[in-house]
Amino acid sequence: MLLCLDVGNSHIFGGVFKDKLIQLRFRHNTSPYLTSDQIGIFLKNVLRENELNPNEVNHIAISSVVPSIDYSVHAACKKYFHIEPMLLTAFAQKTLNIKTERPNELGADLIAGAIAGTEYYPNKNLIVIDFGTATTFAVINTKKDYLGTVIAPGIRLSMEALENNTAKLPSVEISEPTTIVGKNSKESIQAGLFYGHLGMVKETVSRIQKEQAWESA
Repeated sequence: MLLCLDVGNSHIFGGVFKDKLIQLRFRHNTSPYLTSDQIGIFLKNVLRENELNPNEVNHIAISSVVPSIDYSVHAACKKYFHIEPMLLTAFAQKTLNIKTERPNELGADLIAGAIAGTEYYPNKNLIVIDFGTATTFAVINTKKDYLGTVIAPGIRLSMEALENNTAKLPSVEISEPTTIVGKNSKESIQAGLFYGHLGMVKETVSRIQKEQAWESA
């Protein structure tokens, strides 16, 4: 079985594959204080609780954008599964032709999304958008050239910035409001977050298509 770990800024997402079919999905909060023992014990327990044998894991792949816990995740794989994991980097993968100025700066999440995009949509010009802590736009052409990236604050990060840096604005659920013009603080923030982010995405996609001389979908 293949154990895949996506280590993000907020959560560690995991998946277990057997014969290319997903057997299990799970997640765990990301913390810079996680130890290798905590990670290893969690991984083995979550497999057992879902009736999967940890001893059948023979490959582990890691995509991480949190360097502070990379050592703990790597050590957990070695100690609890006796496996040297594959850490996804611009230099470890063989699918994409990285055309950025500093390939070593390219996040594993961007690489993973771009590779998946080329698998699902071969021979297509692609803009792969990832709505996470940051909202990112990975730009890939039909030759699998990774041309570059756009990075913007994520919608939840924008909400947290409002909440933490203003005295009276509350935290709100991120959802599509019924009207663009809010009648109270909650509706006003929801409108700004939702339609502001939507507008940013549309404008960014449009400008990428224009700059690359790609026809809009």
